[in-house]
Amino acid sequence: MLKCLMLLVCAGTAAGAETGLEGLLFSESFKDAALPKRGWYDGAQFRIAGEAAAGKGCIEYEWVEGQQKVQGSSGVRRLFEPTEEIAIRFYLKLSRGWGWSGRNYHPHLTHFLTTENSKWHGPAASHLTLYIEPVGGKLRLAAQDIQNAKMPHGLTQGPLRGGYNGKFYDSADVLFKDDAWHCVEAYFKLNSLDAANDRPNHDGVVRGWFDGKLVIERTDVVLRSTDFPRMKFNQFLMAPYFGPGLLPHAQKLWIDELAVGTKRIGPLAKVAAQ
Repeated sequence: MLKCLMLLVCAGTAAGAETGLEGLLFSESFKDAALPKRGWYDGAQFRIAGEAAAGKGCIEYEWVEGQQKVQGSSGVRRLFEPTEEIAIRFYLKLSRGWGWSGRNYHPHLTHFLTTENSKWHGPAASHLTLYIEPVGGKLRLAAQDIQNAKMPHGLTQGPLRGGYNGKFYDSADVLFKDDAWHCVEAYFKLNSLDAANDRPNHDGVVRGWFDGKLVIERTDVVLRSTDFPRMKFNQFLMAPYFGPGLLPHAQKLWIDELAVGTKRIGPLAKVAAQ
């Protein structure tokens, strides 16, 4: 019954104003460029394109030949009510002939940060940053906590290598291989803590879906240590980015029908014809 209700709500709100969904924190349909009026910050330029997955528009990011910096739209952030579990759903379209970085990292795309960092903190060196992005055609969910290197309990996401650390949770198959709209979903839950023994429990959750199909699942993840007993997710950052020298050629991507909540949101009942 709940699944049917969710589909009806989605179908009736194709423009992205999804209300009534269990645990929904916010949604964005990118119908126009007035994102700051809807709670977004740290970004000033937004290019809204047609041919959206649903509704009137979608946000466009472009890379121009010979220029590393993304064009058209700014990276942008959104705060939400702190929570120990977080879910995201968005539609992603890559331009025809999309090229990858040729490395097992980049491009970056969307992120979650926590209450342990400020609302302006960068994603690259934090107490915890989550990543939801396509890398080499696979869906990647990842985490890093570089800023914890000197904390009493140290790093939770593996040792520093070249100044960076991180754990990757990738889909087994290459999924992004055309220029159609695809539904990307992810769910993360912070692990619990064993305060009596001053250690984390291996019960954090990482799940990912592609077009409604579960393609990533781990239920034994550690995302935080006892250094951060009050850590919660509270910030979403959308910042498409290729590192220096990693852009293969000029290309674009589009994002539409983004929603963030505390429970899995699920695909829209209907999207644009592929």
